[in-house]
Parts: sequence; C-alpha cells; structure tokens
Amino acid sequence: MKMPCILPDGSITETAKKVLAVAMTEKSVEEIAKGSSLPLFRVRSSIRELIDAEFIAEKNGKYLTTEKGKEKI
Repeated sequence: MKMPCILPDGSITETAKKVLAVAMTEKSVEEIAKGSSLPLFRVRSSIRELIDAEFIAEKNGKYLTTEKGKEKI
C-alpha cells in the first residue's frame, strides 16, 4: 500500500512536512526517523517520493531539504 506524501493538489502531508523540517540540515535516514518520531520504513518511502519531487536531495548518504522543499513547509 503506497502512502503518498504529495497530494493530487500539490500540497504535502504532515509526514512529508516532518521529514522536510528535520532535514533542514544534512541528516541520515536514521537521524530523520529519530528527529521526526516516524518509523524508518515511512521515512524511507517518504524520502524516495520527496527526491522525485525535488523537495529533498541526497548527498553522500545524507539528505537535505531543497529550496523547493522549504517552500512547502
């Protein structure tokens, strides 16, 4: 079952907002999960979707909210 972070109208879910907020500084998936109090599997699936939307970027195994992502939170 897929739980989208980005809704059809272009807005994002509370889960996506939590992930983007924690990733304002470079963080690993585990750090994002801990900082957002979300389960690791939810963070991983959210990050994949947020990368596709260019709201988060990956660099050397760490994730960082992009300018486009910051506009969403």
